[in-house]
Amino acid sequence: MSVDAATVRRIARLARIALPEADVPAMQGEINAILGFVEQLGEVDVEGVEPMTSVTPMALKMRDDVVTAGGEADRVTKNAPQSEDHYFLVPKVVE
Repeated sequence: MSVDAATVRRIARLARIALPEADVPAMQGEINAILGFVEQLGEVDVEGVEPMTSVTPMALKMRDDVVTAGGEADRVTKNAPQSEDHYFLVPKVVE
């Protein structure tokens, strides 16, 4: 896939980038190079490769699942403008 000068101007306008007319051919070349690279990535065989979140293997830090202070619903809702049965009451905003 390649882009023409009109497409480059449209992309610049949509991105709110001031692109002088003299820079359009250079930007066209850069965008076409990027799109060519993306097409190359599409040809890579990734069968059997597991998705990863980082280039270094890492595990999430786990904490002990312990019961903490709770049962403080009265204290939590004490400063609410309106509450009922330990729930915050808010005005209806959707008809």
